[in-house]
Amino acid sequence: QVELVESGGGSVQPGGSLRLSCVASGPIFSITEMGWFRQFPGKQRELVGTFVTATGSAVYADSVKGRFTISRDNAKNTADLEMNNLKPEDTAVYYCNADLRTRDLGPYYTYWGQGTQVTVSS
Repeated sequence: QVELVESGGGSVQPGGSLRLSCVASGPIFSITEMGWFRQFPGKQRELVGTFVTATGSAVYADSVKGRFTISRDNAKNTADLEMNNLKPEDTAVYYCNADLRTRDLGPYYTYWGQGTQVTVSS
């Protein structure tokens, strides 16, 4: 059973920083993308950023460019989200996300973590 587990959420003042971590475990053969989404109350989840294995680089939502950075460790199946200069509008539940397959030539499926709350407030 594949599982994504997040850690590192919490409360911070505006302008502060937080680091979220996500580790994927289980029968993982390969991961094509691994990244983060967030969800505001009453809204659908939106992409924060994702790391594309094939290119070795990440893409980000315009709202977080220059402030958030995703780092991947392919060997450990982890994706960390470094968030700097946080703003109150970054307050949301953050979800780790991975597109992966569990066997060679198998189908790709999307997996989600349980979510972690990030609150930015003075």
